[in-house]
Amino acid sequence: MEQIPKKSHHKKTIHTIRATLTKTLQPRYLTISDDSAQHAGHEASQTHGGGHFAVIIVAACFVGKSKVERHRMVYDALGRTLPPEIHALQITAHSPEETSTA
Repeated sequence: MEQIPKKSHHKKTIHTIRATLTKTLQPRYLTISDDSAQHAGHEASQTHGGGHFAVIIVAACFVGKSKVERHRMVYDALGRTLPPEIHALQITAHSPEETSTA
């Protein structure tokens, strides 16, 4: 359900993101990746300390919601987790119907 690179320095944060989104949004699909290594030279990543993460989530609660509303739901769910553990978060959020191939 989640992707945790073996060398991820943010395993606890990934676990927290997964647990929080699972409890709050009840996704049918959830993938979380640590993209921090791609931003290793980024000035803010050195001074801020938080990681760069990407979330792909499919949940029924996104039906009828705009992209902005879906992103807001994810941010609201994560609430207190965002600073300082998360410096950047890329979100891809879909309803189940949008991912159906049938």
